[in-house]
Amino acid sequence: MGRMRSSSWLRWVSAVGFGVFVGLSLFTFHFAEGLSYLSNDPAACKNCHIMNEQFDSWVKSSHHTVASCNDCHVPATFPDKYFVKAENGWHHSRAFTLQNFHEPIRIRPTNLQELQHNCIRCHSIMVGDIAAHRDVEDMQARCTECHRSAGHLTTN
Repeated sequence: MGRMRSSSWLRWVSAVGFGVFVGLSLFTFHFAEGLSYLSNDPAACKNCHIMNEQFDSWVKSSHHTVASCNDCHVPATFPDKYFVKAENGWHHSRAFTLQNFHEPIRIRPTNLQELQHNCIRCHSIMVGDIAAHRDVEDMQARCTECHRSAGHLTTN
């Protein structure tokens, strides 16, 4: 009888703990406007105030009428697009919550590689011959080295 009582108590505590975890997770997801990150709306990228400068500079850039944040910063294909969005969301939310990010914010090497890939993909007619014999992985002669203000106007 004692063993049965402790077993049911343990299940009850586990169920309550799981419910609290799920409830807090859903509240946090709602509070952080989590669904907006699944959209293609550039305003979602400035849900956290740290990205306001990047958003404002994009609005003034030459690409704001033709490319959203996702067009440049995540893969264009399913499911890769949502995998990268989830991975970025995890890194961004962790860094923002723990306040352990570099200021000014910097692009991670994996995202820089995706950015390079997307530049070449969108501008393939113009740069196809140049990019055809360059390895995107080697990160040599990146588009953004010369065209730094194409997506975001630089302040320096």
